[in-house]
Amino acid sequence: MDLAHLRYFKAIAASGSMTAAARVLGVTQPSLTVAMRHMEAALGTSLLDRDRSGVTLTAAGRVLLAHATDILSRVQDAEQEVRALEGDDVGRFVVGCHEPLGAYFLPGFLPDFLARHPRVELSLWNGPSPAVRRAVLAREVHFGLVVSPEPHPELVLVELFRDRFEVLGAAPSKDREAAERRLRAGPLLYAERIRQGHRLMAALESQGLAPERRLACGDLELVKSLALAGIGPALLPRRVACYGHEGRLEPLHPSFPVVDDTVLLAWRADFHRTAAANLLKASIVAHGRALAAVGLGS
Repeated sequence: MDLAHLRYFKAIAASGSMTAAARVLGVTQPSLTVAMRHMEAALGTSLLDRDRSGVTLTAAGRVLLAHATDILSRVQDAEQEVRALEGDDVGRFVVGCHEPLGAYFLPGFLPDFLARHPRVELSLWNGPSPAVRRAVLAREVHFGLVVSPEPHPELVLVELFRDRFEVLGAAPSKDREAAERRLRAGPLLYAERIRQGHRLMAALESQGLAPERRLACGDLELVKSLALAGIGPALLPRRVACYGHEGRLEPLHPSFPVVDDTVLLAWRADFHRTAAANLLKASIVAHGRALAAVGLGS
């Protein structure tokens, strides 16, 4: 059913006259007459009773008017909602990141953002950086916080801040020989599925520093907890090591190898950038750049 014809019909019902409705709508009276004939033919019934005083609705016309009012109201609501998505801070988005990164990034970002923009709804998607990257490409995640990802022609990648994998411990030493003894004594804690940890392990092996005793863990949070408990030195990103928890992990020795990391924000190049999407993207970037300004310390 033609929406324009429904609007014509509603205007005729409200005016009680073809002439008056044509004047309100800014169309010719013959155009209204033809439109009503088409509607009546399509529905197989008479909608209007016509006489010299104007028009009145038939029983079928009154039924159609109730539906037309509801339909046109819904169309208006839909148009307003879509326009709001384009111009207002309204929308629903999924932000992806792996747990250790989210654990120090999101607590500083979410409270202020959600308070300032109550009509922007967020949900979180967790997984390793390669999985977050795949989820962004698959359109399961709108914005992904990823660590040193592989580039892709369909992805936009914006650098937020730097991090680095280091050999960290609860009792660092300024003496290189003492630090080496501590490291070789082990066990050396690391997250089995994190590729930067394997790269750092390879760098230690190349310098004859990697201990035989090693303890592989499932994730960085467990590595961090065990290192803080004094189980052994750990291979961790500096920012993961520094947030939360009582106690502090420091580089076991400043001369030991490190592996640099870069945290980036990823989204699809063809992502529909509404006002709310642009707002969320800019806010994440601003928070990341603020972390970059803090730096990594010594």
